[in-house]
Amino acid sequence: MKKIIFLIIAFSGLLSVFSQEKPKNTKPKIGLVLSGGGAKGFAHIGVLKVLEEAGIEISYIGGTSMGAVVGGLYASGYNAAQIDSIFKSTDFDELLKDYIPRSSKNFFEKRNDEIYALSLPFNKMKIGIPTALSKGMYNYNLLAKLTNSVRHVRDFSQLKIPFLCIATNIETGEEVLLDKGYLPQAMMASSAFPSLFSPVEIDGKWLVDGGVINNYPIDEVRKMGADVIIGVDVQDGLKDMKSLKDATRILVQISNMQMIEKMKEKIKQTDIYIKPDVSGFNVISFDQGEDIIKTGEEAAFAVFEQIKALADENNLYKKPKINVKSDSLYIKKINVNKLDNYTRSYVIGKLRFKPGTKISYDDLKSGINNISATQNFSAISYILEKNETWDDFTLNLTESKTRTFLKFGMHYDGLYKSGVLVNITNKKTFLKNDVVALDIILGDNLRYNFDYYIDNGFYWSFGFKSKYNRFNRNSITDFNDGALLALLNLSSLNIDFSDFTNQAYLQTIFAQKFLIGAGLEFKTLKIKSATLQNTSPVFEKSDYTSAFGYFKYDSFDNKYFPKKGWSLCADLQSYLYSTDYTLEFEPFSIAKANVGFARTLFPKTTLKIEAETGFLVGESTVDFFNFVLGGFGFNEINNIKPFYGHDFLSLSADSFIRSTFTIDYEIFKKNHINFAANYAQLEDNLFQNTEWISKPRYTGYAIGYGLETIIGPAEIKYSWSPERNKGFTWFSVGFWF
Repeated sequence: MKKIIFLIIAFSGLLSVFSQEKPKNTKPKIGLVLSGGGAKGFAHIGVLKVLEEAGIEISYIGGTSMGAVVGGLYASGYNAAQIDSIFKSTDFDELLKDYIPRSSKNFFEKRNDEIYALSLPFNKMKIGIPTALSKGMYNYNLLAKLTNSVRHVRDFSQLKIPFLCIATNIETGEEVLLDKGYLPQAMMASSAFPSLFSPVEIDGKWLVDGGVINNYPIDEVRKMGADVIIGVDVQDGLKDMKSLKDATRILVQISNMQMIEKMKEKIKQTDIYIKPDVSGFNVISFDQGEDIIKTGEEAAFAVFEQIKALADENNLYKKPKINVKSDSLYIKKINVNKLDNYTRSYVIGKLRFKPGTKISYDDLKSGINNISATQNFSAISYILEKNETWDDFTLNLTESKTRTFLKFGMHYDGLYKSGVLVNITNKKTFLKNDVVALDIILGDNLRYNFDYYIDNGFYWSFGFKSKYNRFNRNSITDFNDGALLALLNLSSLNIDFSDFTNQAYLQTIFAQKFLIGAGLEFKTLKIKSATLQNTSPVFEKSDYTSAFGYFKYDSFDNKYFPKKGWSLCADLQSYLYSTDYTLEFEPFSIAKANVGFARTLFPKTTLKIEAETGFLVGESTVDFFNFVLGGFGFNEINNIKPFYGHDFLSLSADSFIRSTFTIDYEIFKKNHINFAANYAQLEDNLFQNTEWISKPRYTGYAIGYGLETIIGPAEIKYSWSPERNKGFTWFSVGFWF
């Protein structure tokens, strides 16, 4: 019995001892700290690859600037290989320029963005400069799409890996820790490099790059619960004057001054410190991404044994790929913050999707680009909130305080000759959503354009245009079927042409893509010739009243050197009344249609095909509105159109059909060589029979070189035609206006 009691007591003691012994936890919580450094932050991807190769599982991530972007993507579920693919497929030229596709701009905005070389804010009689190079919307849209799977997470501790990032309050200079909110917005704020990207508003605070105040958030990651810190530092040391060659490097130097002192202590607190050799790169070396990633791999392999010691040898961690789900969004509500100068319908019209619709992230991106293209908002942000099985789209817009802009352009061609363009544009002049623009063109031919437009989005928009055009040119066309030339036994006339046109119109977006509109026009046309001084020098001086309607679509990615897209345009104009200087007027109509498309056939090689037609509707037309073909490099006026192989104002008739084929090869960036061929049938009443289907009566060819410059395309073309005994060399410089 004593033995039994003794055994019970002994067994109980052993149980007590084992129950008091704490189980060993051999798996430390590893925190990863990623510093900022712009493009040098690509090195973080290389480090992540090595960490995964070693079988390391990251428990917490803290990052600043580019470290916040890479860290945020890793925390949301991507592995290193996926992040590598994302960055390699990103067009960083578009990112830095805040690229807005041409297709996102309405027809008014396309015109305004394609004739001005320089645009400056103008306020209180002072010319300003933009607050930043980019609003960062390309980045924002990209990050929103990439983090689609965690778009409803508002506490970053609930991500696949708990995450935080650092930003700076630009108004107070205080550090702001971001561990809650909308993940893309937090990453954007942390990486908003001053002067390069606009500040990001979060909770009423205007935030910029966290690297200004805390570029290596080691203390914050320790507080998350990390036992071991792996830190990746891609910051610059202080450079001498020989290395400070541009404004970006000087700004980075200023930012780094206080950081370098702080880093001495932070390095001591880092258990495994990784310092990639990024001395040969700068914050915008995005085109050297692959080389920078390799520096990260090399630096991590240099401490591979220390890293490997943290891994569980019996159970090496392998980070799975995130499953990229469908990017479809079901938008239940659209919430827009209160605006002073623009209506909700204006904003919804720009988005081009409505509440209660299914969209993709590409649709969302296009909508945001449409809003950004207006240049009416200095800051744009949005979040997606869960609403049952749908999403509510909440859009926050900050209206630009600058409503007036001065814009400048310059151009030379063989018809209008030289011209310097000065523009003043003002927004919200009389009503919400309106814009007023006045162009004055000084040079060989004084011209002007005036536009007033009220943009109501999906609803009917209204506009008024007034323009004056003139040119002087020797011509073999007399706008009268050659009768005047034959009568006077002349081979050419010196033509002085002027056109004063005023239009009132209304238009709307149809099926979210197409533009339809109609209006009234009052035109004064005056044509005279110095050649006819001994007779009557004026052979047209009439006023015309007409009604018109049109249909337009244009998705070309570039007006002058498109690589993709197509266009469609059709219009009908009925001339109802004239003061009839020539005593020959009878009401008539002119119908026109144009279709074109561009497609990249091979790398750097694009084919563009266009077809166009126009014809008289009625018994007879006024000869001065005939289609006149010839020349290159000028904006069309009335029915005067370019045509290779024939000089300016060479061919004329009341009906025509034309096709043009262009092969363009971009020999290196923004430098193009191209070959074009155009064919046309042109004669009065062309479509009364089927002869227009026969072999083209007029042909022309051109070979040329084009350079995309800050003032627009600079082109030289040599053109010839089998019908002519000489060729023509044409120069065109600057945006066409």
